[in-house]
Amino acid sequence: MPFSLPSKVTQENAVSLEKEGLLNIAGLQSIDCSKLIDFDSTVLTVLLAWQKKLQTKNQSIAINHAPEKLKVLANVYGVSALLGLQ
Repeated sequence: MPFSLPSKVTQENAVSLEKEGLLNIAGLQSIDCSKLIDFDSTVLTVLLAWQKKLQTKNQSIAINHAPEKLKVLANVYGVSALLGLQ
């Protein structure tokens, strides 16, 4: 079952969201971003932390329904390839 990001991911909820995802590590192989509306670059930090954890298990995340703004942010920060958002 995919892990769904909430509609808002900012500094206010990033730490708790990261922890929640790490507790549900099996679900992180597929991340649903269809609800994601209000976010900043903090979301990249969360996604990269999850990706790093999965890499220790020889796995990776697949980000689905990524908004265009997320793709642009990932490109600006140079992490598009790491997150599969090319």
